[in-house]
Amino acid sequence: MASSSSYNSPCAACKFLRRKCMPGCIFAPYFPPEEPQKFANVHKIFGASNVTKLLNELLPHQREDAVNSLAYEAEARVRDPVYGCVGAISFLQRQVQRLQKELEEANADLIRYACNEVPTALPPHPGVNNMAHASSRPVVLSSRIFGNEGGSGFYQPPYSLPWDDTSPAGNFNEGGQDGSM
Repeated sequence: MASSSSYNSPCAACKFLRRKCMPGCIFAPYFPPEEPQKFANVHKIFGASNVTKLLNELLPHQREDAVNSLAYEAEARVRDPVYGCVGAISFLQRQVQRLQKELEEANADLIRYACNEVPTALPPHPGVNNMAHASSRPVVLSSRIFGNEGGSGFYQPPYSLPWDDTSPAGNFNEGGQDGSM
């Protein structure tokens, strides 16, 4: 980044601190005059002298990352003075845990459906003799999601399962298979 002082406009830090921006200003490359709130937040949370000390201790190639981290933490502290970044991280971690739990429950439901274990909470499908189809695939309530254009009311996976009805009688043991293991 070019120094802001070469354009006769002080950097945001020098402007905020009401001092002249010198050509070797340590803040100029990281706090451009177009982003005054960035330095204001950093100054409010960390203080200008602490930021100066920190930047002077770092190697030049590390300074930009340090300023970005300071600015992020300062903005988070302004929004949430008690927790700062930790509050946002904790919220996101709880959300990830909740979504992982939902995913595990959905996967368990899919396995249950694939293994032909219909949950007892599902109501009987209208127009189907439920006793005749007790060993069939599970009933699905939403025909729009699973493409129930044929009106069968059953989930049809995109792959075939060993117990799929392939014969006209629908008996898995027909066709030379004895079902023994």
